Amino acid sequence: MTPAKLIGLTGNIATGKSHVARVLRSLGAQVIDADAIARQVVEKGRPALAEIARVFGPSVLTEAGELNRRALGAIVFSDPARLRQLEAITHPAVHAEIERLLAAMPSDAIAVIEVIKLFEAGWAERCDQVWVTTCSTEEQIRRLIASRGLSEAEARARVEAQNPQEDKIARADVVIDTSGSPEQTEAQVHRAWNALLDRSTKE
Repeated sequence: MTPAKLIGLTGNIATGKSHVARVLRSLGAQVIDADAIARQVVEKGRPALAEIARVFGPSVLTEAGELNRRALGAIVFSDPARLRQLEAITHPAVHAEIERLLAAMPSDAIAVIEVIKLFEAGWAERCDQVWVTTCSTEEQIRRLIASRGLSEAEARARVEAQNPQEDKIARADVVIDTSGSPEQTEAQVHRAWNALLDRSTKE
């Protein structure tokens, strides 16, 4: 089976996707977090991790044989070609797991797939609506420094490695500006959710 409605939730790094996803989950949506799946597929013992070590070298593994995310990030976020190599390894495994989860959902569900590369991976065409989170570049950098302990240079490299936010906004059905307070963000989510429900009852 497949869900009745599918929302594609995207936005660049540290623009508030996870906050919006939590609000949607509280409203009854079934949320699939592609980032969480991406972490699972590179766990120790998984084929994707072995391929990453082969392509990028042993320096991207810890002494315990787990992925050293900071070391890998230093390589891929400063080199677009290397980032594409990483994505070619991880994306097929993530895509397959998302498909499995969607197929298992009840037919009356409203599902959300939270995917940073929603457009690039071809998911947008599958969605009934695309929601995009946004905030200023400086706010992204501030959040990355605060939440992940990155230096300003590391945070800026991660932000600049992604396609411009404006490209996503131009293709969005709903834009959620997370620059304000959490309550302001939540109010936007509630409005968009209610509008989706209203539209669904009229179809």
